[in-house]
Amino acid sequence: MSFARYREVLSLPGLRPLLLVAILARLPVSAIGVTLTMHVALTLDRGYGAAGAVAAASTVGAALGNPLVGRLTDRYGARPMLALTTAAQVVVWLVGPWLPYEALLVLAFLGGLLTLPVFGVVRQSLAAMVPEEQRRTAYSLDSMSVELSFAVGPAVGVLASTEVSSRLTMVGIAAAMLVSGLLLYLLDPPIRNAAELAAGAEPLPRRTWITPRLVVVLCVSAGATVVLSGTDVAIVALLQPRGEVGWAGVVIALWCLWSLLGGFVHGAVPRPLPLAVLLGVLCVATIPVGLADHWGVLALALLPAGLACAPTLAAGSDQISRLAPASARGEAMGLHGSALTIGSAIGAPLVGFVVDRTPHPAWGFVAAGAGGLLIGAVGLLLRLVWRGRTETVSTEDTRVNA
Repeated sequence: MSFARYREVLSLPGLRPLLLVAILARLPVSAIGVTLTMHVALTLDRGYGAAGAVAAASTVGAALGNPLVGRLTDRYGARPMLALTTAAQVVVWLVGPWLPYEALLVLAFLGGLLTLPVFGVVRQSLAAMVPEEQRRTAYSLDSMSVELSFAVGPAVGVLASTEVSSRLTMVGIAAAMLVSGLLLYLLDPPIRNAAELAAGAEPLPRRTWITPRLVVVLCVSAGATVVLSGTDVAIVALLQPRGEVGWAGVVIALWCLWSLLGGFVHGAVPRPLPLAVLLGVLCVATIPVGLADHWGVLALALLPAGLACAPTLAAGSDQISRLAPASARGEAMGLHGSALTIGSAIGAPLVGFVVDRTPHPAWGFVAAGAGGLLIGAVGLLLRLVWRGRTETVSTEDTRVNA
């Protein structure tokens, strides 16, 4: 294990400002879901079911918009797309607080469709700025920065919504989005390096780079976020009947700490675990966590799975950067972002459904782990089917040519 890897990566020109801006820019993004929930459920008094529908609309919009935004970034560059999405987010979050529920539902979808592409731009820039042999360490740093943002952003969103008002919190998100977009615009991180620019940037047909291997990476990434979002719900569901729900924040914070430690080790070791193995560790280690009978034991039980969280996400980003050509890297990162978003959207309701219909909340952890394994297995199955069809077509072509 060599911590010098981090010194070498952080010494690269422009990398430190990029990571710092990324942490700041992700704070308002991480607060969106909980702020929308608090606004609809409490301020509009429409209940948590209606709040879930708004969050779902935003999620669907983001899942559809990420590849679109990435493709436009590939074609026109980062600055035009940052200007467009920043303006869209400011309008959405300034207008949204004063709309009735039905209009807010539509606006949430549009806001998701034109979401500020912080994740995609940062990861695309890392691929351009960092030599291939150092990208794993760079993406580990990025995953750790995501953990920091998501440890702070939602907590601030809840605190501001309950202690001030959800409307003013949404206006605050608009201001934060404006600052974030301006910082990224002024930083103007590169999306291709000098060699890639010299080689040209003609767009390639999707069939040439959306390969079975890339599909596996997308499925594994989605499976990871199924586990992560499902575990959030399972923690609360396990602690609430025992009167320990007040400790949920501490447990989640420690879980994030384990993930930070895992990400740090992943970026420092010379030979990390493969992506599929990391997902397997994450899922299998999550399944028995519900057997913990005290919040302190629960926090410790989350250690093995937590150590695999950031490494799995970092390895997914690293693989996408290697599999996608430079001219389509933005769209590929957008697809990766959509996979993460879809996994998050599946995990929480899946675990909630299982917890409501089983005799013990421990089954929520089983559902989270098994759900992640299932989606990862779907990716491997699709790869086998795809490869089989390709081999069949190749054999037929050979016979015809013969």
